[in-house]
Amino acid sequence: MKIAQVGEEVLSIPAKKVDQAEFGQAPLVTFIDELLETMLAANGIGIAAPQVFDPRAIMIIASRPNPRYPDAPDMQPEVLVNPEILALSEHTVWQWEGCLSVPGLRGRIERPDWVEVSYLSQHGEAKQVRYEGFLARIFLHEYDHLIGKTWLNHITDTKNIMANDVWIEKFVI
Repeated sequence: MKIAQVGEEVLSIPAKKVDQAEFGQAPLVTFIDELLETMLAANGIGIAAPQVFDPRAIMIIASRPNPRYPDAPDMQPEVLVNPEILALSEHTVWQWEGCLSVPGLRGRIERPDWVEVSYLSQHGEAKQVRYEGFLARIFLHEYDHLIGKTWLNHITDTKNIMANDVWIEKFVI
């Protein structure tokens, strides 16, 4: 699947809820499998359907250590359909983020330290979870894609934008 790049209209349009009738059907199952494959091929730790030109409210969170995030927690990929935020931490944290749809750049973004979420699994089962720390950041980053935003919408000062190669030299190597 092709990944939408910043400036493409699909990244600024709020996603539409997945209809209950789609669950268990081959098109949804196939799409989720392909979305996961696309994320893994791009070495991402999360992806949302609008990033591959699909207007549905579907995201995958798949934190794992990699060259960009060596200290990331390791988890099995989690599919969240029609996610909704139930509560957010009042305590916020500033951290650098990258995005498959904003290649070559990093942004230092302030986000809540935890988030409580309700969503449907890829099988249509109702779930509720609380993400903390880095996992909360991944969720909120992907959720932004479902509401028509990227991390660029959170930038308040251009000093909080850095070339990815410079970020790696300063913070990873």
